[in-house]
Order: sequence, then structure tokens, then C-alpha cells
Amino acid sequence: MEDSIDVILQDPGRVCSTSRPHLVLSACTGALLTGLYGVWRMFCMPGSRKIPLNLLVPYLPSSKGQTMNIMQLLEGQTGRLADLGSGDGRLVFAASSAGFRCTGFEINSILVAYSRSKAHFRGVPSSQATFVKKDFWKTDLSSYNNVTAFLSPGLMEVLGEKLLKELPDDACVIAARFPFPNWPLRQSVGSDLDETFAYDISTVRSHLRKGPKIVEY
Repeated sequence: MEDSIDVILQDPGRVCSTSRPHLVLSACTGALLTGLYGVWRMFCMPGSRKIPLNLLVPYLPSSKGQTMNIMQLLEGQTGRLADLGSGDGRLVFAASSAGFRCTGFEINSILVAYSRSKAHFRGVPSSQATFVKKDFWKTDLSSYNNVTAFLSPGLMEVLGEKLLKELPDDACVIAARFPFPNWPLRQSVGSDLDETFAYDISTVRSHLRKGPKIVEY
């Protein structure tokens, strides 16, 4: 035991050197995590400084089930469609193939470029699918009679106020996963994380004008 202590006192570097591989591993791990965070920031949050923090939603692609459910709820609808936060464009491509004239609103320049490239290679004309790097919160949506959104529960009430001010009476609004609070539902499809909700703006306006029923005793 004493011999071991003497060795440590005479040449502490011999003992400390055994931790060097761990230091290198820690440094490599830190660099990798930093790089992954940078990629995540690049794909999920670019342009975020232009939008208030409370209105930001990170990129989360729709599942295949959600997309199928949205398309089912769009059956019987026609005209122009706005996808709010279009991400990689999968819903826009599905809706455009069904005959809708679609605009995907997305603030992430990388995702916009990816979607545009995908449309180019697929031969989808811009008259059917357009992707714009634009903040839909600051955009007048009155020219669209179909709106789809997959945002977050905390934003649905604020989005609902905007849509009620701007959309025409014949508009259909479809929300993925998170419903609009206090809006009368036309139909829902799916379950759990893939559940989607459809609303008719004229019905919602009529319902909200009537207000809550007063019960007399």
C-alpha cells in the first residue's frame, strides 16, 4: 500500500494519464452533441427571431396516419388550401394530388427549399403546390377555403380567433392532434396521436354568436 502511495507522489502523471481516454471521449461526445444541436436548430427553429416565442412551434412531421385522416376529412372539398406550418410538404403533396391548389406556409428556409426541390423532381406545377417562406400569422388567409394545421395546444385558441376573422363562411378547417377549444366539431377521424378534427367555419360562427345557453330556474 505504501509502495503504491510512493509511486503516486513521485509520478502523479502515470495515474492521471489513465483518464485521458475518458477526457477524449467526453470531448468527442460534447462535440457530437453540439453538432446535433446545431443541426436540430437549423432544421427546426431557423427564422425564430422573427416570430414571438409564444407563437413558435418546432418542426414535427405529420405521421402517415395523420395525413390519411386529414385527406379523408377533406373529401368533398375543393378549391384553395393553406397548410399552416407545412414542414417537409407531405400534406401539401397529398392534397395537391387530390386536386387542391395548395400553399404551404413555412418559416424554415431549409424545409421550404427541400419541399420546392421535391416538387420540382416530382414534376408538380406551382399552380398546384406552392411553398412560401412566410409567417402565416401575419398573412391574410381570406382567399383560402380550406386550412390545415398541426401546431400545439397552446396556440389553437389564438389561431381560431385569426381564422374566424379572415376565412370565408364556406371554409373548412382541419386540425391534427389538437382540437380548437369551444368550436363545434363537424367530424373527427382516427384516435390518440393521429386523431384529426374537421370544422365548418359557418357553423362555428353561428355557434359562437348564440353563446352559452342560460338555464332559468
